[in-house]
Amino acid sequence: MNICVVGLQWGDEGKGKVVDILAENCDIVVRYGGGSNAGHTVVIGDERFALHLLPSGSVRQNVVCVIANAVVVDPAVLIGEIDGLAQRGITLTNRLFISENAHVVLDYHKREDQLREESLGKHKIGTTNRGIGPCYADKVGRSYAVRMSDLRNLPELSTKLQNILAYKNKLFAALYGAEPMSVVTVMESCRQYAARLAPFVTDTTEWLHTALGQGKSVLFEGAQGSLLDLDHGTFPYVTSSNSSSLGVPAGCGVPARRIDKYLGVAKAYTTRVGAGPFPTELDNEIGQYIREKGHEYGTTTGRPRRCGWFDAVAATYSIRIGSIDALALLHLDTLGGLKELFVCSAYEIDGEKKMFFPANIDRLAKARPLYERLDGWEEDIGQAQTFRDLPKNARAYVRRIEELIGKPIEMIGVGPKRSQTIMK
Repeated sequence: MNICVVGLQWGDEGKGKVVDILAENCDIVVRYGGGSNAGHTVVIGDERFALHLLPSGSVRQNVVCVIANAVVVDPAVLIGEIDGLAQRGITLTNRLFISENAHVVLDYHKREDQLREESLGKHKIGTTNRGIGPCYADKVGRSYAVRMSDLRNLPELSTKLQNILAYKNKLFAALYGAEPMSVVTVMESCRQYAARLAPFVTDTTEWLHTALGQGKSVLFEGAQGSLLDLDHGTFPYVTSSNSSSLGVPAGCGVPARRIDKYLGVAKAYTTRVGAGPFPTELDNEIGQYIREKGHEYGTTTGRPRRCGWFDAVAATYSIRIGSIDALALLHLDTLGGLKELFVCSAYEIDGEKKMFFPANIDRLAKARPLYERLDGWEEDIGQAQTFRDLPKNARAYVRRIEELIGKPIEMIGVGPKRSQTIMK
């Protein structure tokens, strides 16, 4: 079976844990989009792994990992992750493949990201300053793009970088009054990157189709969340790629029909990092309770996440555009201790009741959430092994979400560890 795991909210849903669990029965895990602005966390026993570019299945020694063509690769981050796993006894030799067509994030991308965000003042979009947007912009612009295949031909890359930096430095000086960046320094970094990463670079589209033809089981791992999708999210407060399941075909060259199951991941509440509309946000003591109990601070940036009640309207929208078959509902344990819970079942916009999520931020900003109240529970559910082990009110909460979204919840997270997962 080939499975796609994708977030249904604004990212940080817990995809890393779900991918890690499912990878036990898969041959290959593919990261199909995004960049090092993603942060996926895997907890094995007392060990915690924070991954940004490597697929979450990389912590399993028997799984082959693929970084596909739509991923923008920060070589420094990737090398750091490879070395970090090696220090913990996990090697990627002969089981990591990087698309030769994946674009490369270099230092001038990060500088451009920072300068642009600073210039926006109060209108900042909340970028991580990791150069992801500028790299994707260069990809679309084509003239100043660098791809992983360029690391195989350093003399030609040197010439290309001279042209790129001549343009970028003029841009930085004219728009921001910034100092020029050194071509020599950037090129020296590329030499180091090439020495480490060139052996992993290949035509991953051909490789994947060969593997599929051999009957291999492939797990496609999404980054960020569906509501951050460049085309279908809350633009402009989105990421720079198609982070919903719609990004799979373009992201790795595998048609959507080759995927047997789409599994959506959501928290039992909702979080968001950075700016943008958030109808169910709780800017109060309950939101702070959820933030602290759920450790809601960004894996990539450390920024505190905005927290709110579960939004069934938003989740259903992601389910519809992503052809989602079933859900993994995580962080259910975080809600323990609250006497009453609320779920948003509809919006009121300009006096009308709406059941369909408006991705346009002008309309979304007008949305007033219509809530249903449910009883909470006091019990600690971290040791629950089956659905029947959960308190009655926790079971009722899960069932009501199933009814609202119209899809079954097949996995329930009651803690960060692999073992703290109920298969329903």
